[in-house]
Amino acid sequence: MRRLQKEYNDKISGELKKEFGYKSNMEIPRMQKISLNIGLGEASQNPKLIDAAVVELTQLAGQKAVVTRAKKSIAAFKLREGQPVGCRVTLRGDRMWDFYDKLVSFALPRVRDFRGVPDRGFDGRGNFTMGLKEHTIFFELEIDKVELVKGMNVTISTTAKTDKEGKLLLDLLGMPFKK
Repeated sequence: MRRLQKEYNDKISGELKKEFGYKSNMEIPRMQKISLNIGLGEASQNPKLIDAAVVELTQLAGQKAVVTRAKKSIAAFKLREGQPVGCRVTLRGDRMWDFYDKLVSFALPRVRDFRGVPDRGFDGRGNFTMGLKEHTIFFELEIDKVELVKGMNVTISTTAKTDKEGKLLLDLLGMPFKK
């Protein structure tokens, strides 16, 4: 069992149960999955960017990334249906816990002028999405080998019913929200 998962089972779930007055352990919010997404609009002109993004995202996640393709043609962006536009990966189970621990403990503190994560990324149902401007904050990537610094979206899906429950869950799991 992972360090953060053990802490969730031992302490955090009890605190959540006490705070919100849940009657059953199945009501207690928990993380379901983490989705990572890199969108590359420039990939329509340079297809090698997609290959590099897939390799880098696979290194970060520990799981093979999937190429996402355009659903519709958009002439203004010189985009044709079926062209690669990014890559994504969905993490569950142990890989999810490992990535979350790595994100909170090592990657976010490496962000330049880091003052905390804004809490406005909740969707109304307890899920949280945040954007990272640089994917090079992770230790797995060798900065010398990265051709283009890319941004990425991180979506944390929880079983929480409200944003308040989801925020408290992530707060107890160590997410450094702005005060």
